[in-house]
Amino acid sequence: MAQDRNHSLAYIRTEMVQDQPAPINAKGPVAWLRQNLFATIPDTLFTIFALLLLVYIIPPMFRFLITDAIWTGDSREACIVPGAGACWAFVDAKFAQFMYGRYPFEERWRVDLTGILLVAGVIPLAMPSVPYKKWNAIFVLIIFPILAFILLTGKFGLEPVQTSLWGGLLVTLVVAIVGIVVSFPFGIFLALGRRSNMPIIKMLSIIFIEFWRGVPLITVLFMSSVMLPFFLPDGVSFDKLLRALVGVTLFASAYMAEVIRGGLQAIPKGQYEAGDAMALTFWQSTRLIILPQALTLVIPGIVNTFIGLFKDTTLVLIIGIFDLLGIVQLNFTDANWASSKTPATGLIFAAIIYFIFCFGMSRYSMYMERRLDTGHKS
Repeated sequence: MAQDRNHSLAYIRTEMVQDQPAPINAKGPVAWLRQNLFATIPDTLFTIFALLLLVYIIPPMFRFLITDAIWTGDSREACIVPGAGACWAFVDAKFAQFMYGRYPFEERWRVDLTGILLVAGVIPLAMPSVPYKKWNAIFVLIIFPILAFILLTGKFGLEPVQTSLWGGLLVTLVVAIVGIVVSFPFGIFLALGRRSNMPIIKMLSIIFIEFWRGVPLITVLFMSSVMLPFFLPDGVSFDKLLRALVGVTLFASAYMAEVIRGGLQAIPKGQYEAGDAMALTFWQSTRLIILPQALTLVIPGIVNTFIGLFKDTTLVLIIGIFDLLGIVQLNFTDANWASSKTPATGLIFAAIIYFIFCFGMSRYSMYMERRLDTGHKS
């Protein structure tokens, strides 16, 4: 028996086994390809079809946009060369108009300064690790709009610039930013109003939301620009851009309200009861408990509304306001640059600009969604 106790059995280890790398089919590029592109037979067929389609599309696109493209030139003559691709010389010649519209050349520094102030305020606000968020928000939401209004319109000694001279990316950003910033809090109050227990508040909120959601934005802009002056007293008028801003904001607020209402309905009843148990008032409970959770749940819907609003700014062309797409299309009529490649190049340029802004908003919303995701339990 003693000899058996001293005998070391072969199937019992006397020391820990060293860590081994994961199998190649469980981790790494090969595993990712198997899980995402070749998991099943249909996935494999779709992946092969997509690869063949990309092989068919990408080379001619690359030749048109890069290899055979015309990058320099002073007129259409440079872009009508046989076999020529995109006419980027047209974009280079008209770039200033695409950005500023007809804003006076000597005053464009004011637009540049406004853009710098916007970037300087938004980037720290969007970075969670940057301190002093309260003061940063005060600057972006209160101080910056005042400074931007003074700089762009011309106050306190600056040369006045009529909004009829604004255009291009400047107008697109003004309409989009004003619509986003104003429609968000307005949508919150409309969503709360629609869920209110007070009949009058609830009825007014429902009427407002359903009316604006039931009317196309192009109709709203047309009414605000063409029909509204007929209902105003003689001698009273509003700036055309201001009318467009009001129409876009009211329209976006209705859609924002429905998105936020969905988040409010997703909050379990226990969260409301928790606020009551802590003796919080309705507004305290809403601000500290309900809204933070509701807004976190509907971040994708909120950003989707913002992206839709940014793209809908192109509709202001219907009332004679030339945004980025409108000013690009307007320059197609320039006889000095009339060619078969000019329209395609201009539209591709506009598409790239819109994609950059919309893709940026989408990526940031995904980042915030991951950061704020703590799990939702009923």
